[in-house]
Amino acid sequence: MGIIVGLPETGGSKRDLQLTFGAAQIEMRSPFLPAEWYPQSGVQLTWPHACTDWAYILPEVEECFIQIAHEIVQRELLLIVTPDPQAVKAAIGLRVNMENVRFLKCETNDTWARDHGAITRIDGSSPTLLDFAFNGWGLKFASGKDNLVTRQAVEARALNGRYENRLNFVLEGGSIESDGMGTLLTTSACMLSPNRNGAMNKVEIEEYLRSTFHLQRVLWLDHGYLAGDDTDSHIDTLARFCSPDAIAYVKCTDVNDEHYEALRKMEEQLRSFRTLSGEPYRLLALPMAGEIVEAGERLPATYANFLIINGAVLYPTYHQPANDRKAKEVLREAFPNDEIIGIDCRSLIRQHGSLHCVTMQYPLNVIR
Repeated sequence: MGIIVGLPETGGSKRDLQLTFGAAQIEMRSPFLPAEWYPQSGVQLTWPHACTDWAYILPEVEECFIQIAHEIVQRELLLIVTPDPQAVKAAIGLRVNMENVRFLKCETNDTWARDHGAITRIDGSSPTLLDFAFNGWGLKFASGKDNLVTRQAVEARALNGRYENRLNFVLEGGSIESDGMGTLLTTSACMLSPNRNGAMNKVEIEEYLRSTFHLQRVLWLDHGYLAGDDTDSHIDTLARFCSPDAIAYVKCTDVNDEHYEALRKMEEQLRSFRTLSGEPYRLLALPMAGEIVEAGERLPATYANFLIINGAVLYPTYHQPANDRKAKEVLREAFPNDEIIGIDCRSLIRQHGSLHCVTMQYPLNVIR
């Protein structure tokens, strides 16, 4: 089954022009790493189950996944990866439009599709599915089953495109941000982690990224972190492209917060960055989520972990009315032509991730 993408009317912004002329862009600038707002065929969710770390709050976290699924299938296709498709169908069948759901039966360690899902490069008229190694964020957690998901998805034709084996390089989708125009944004703390690609230095890693994704440049953020984060500061927890000339980022205004100094330095570095045309980026400050603690540990709640889909932006909320509302206002400014939809993600951060972390979007023609 195919999908027809309804593109929003453009108001003239670079972001909307990129959406509207996405098909033409394939011919004009190929190959390239699309931005998240590039027209999508669908999104992958790797579903929680009793053999994952979610077992102790499974009904609670499954409710969050159902809410995410409900919003996705109203706009595009959804690929659910799970060892038990029948159980998931029984759980979601009355609440989710099943016509837009596809399943891949597959054993999994966990649910972080952002980091074990394929990263898609656009090559000519067809997508290329890059299968990088996932090693549990630098050998912190078991990941052997998750590391096989992309290959199995391609072999089962759940994902369509040219498969490219990149398993000799560790790379998680949450560690990179593309503006779709040849700029990649990443963090030094994660990308230079010795337990990922420790045999390579910064120059070698940058050259690998540039050649693999056909980039013009890589912007490295050297500051910023979230307490409780297992990823060594994934970029999608800190700063996100909203268009080729705009970046939304987490700003801490409380001088007594442990994050204040690191995020202040991050903001300063973002202000020093320039677009490909030499202009300062339009910086949009997201609020710092209020402190959420479990078992004496601060959890990594962040509003930067939003997901862009066709015609909408799904963003995490944390039952903090003022902060949740402010984050929505900032995202509405960043994406004026899209619907901004909050999803309660308090369950997700109990396992140290959020909304973007459990999803992976795929461009046109990948999910059918």
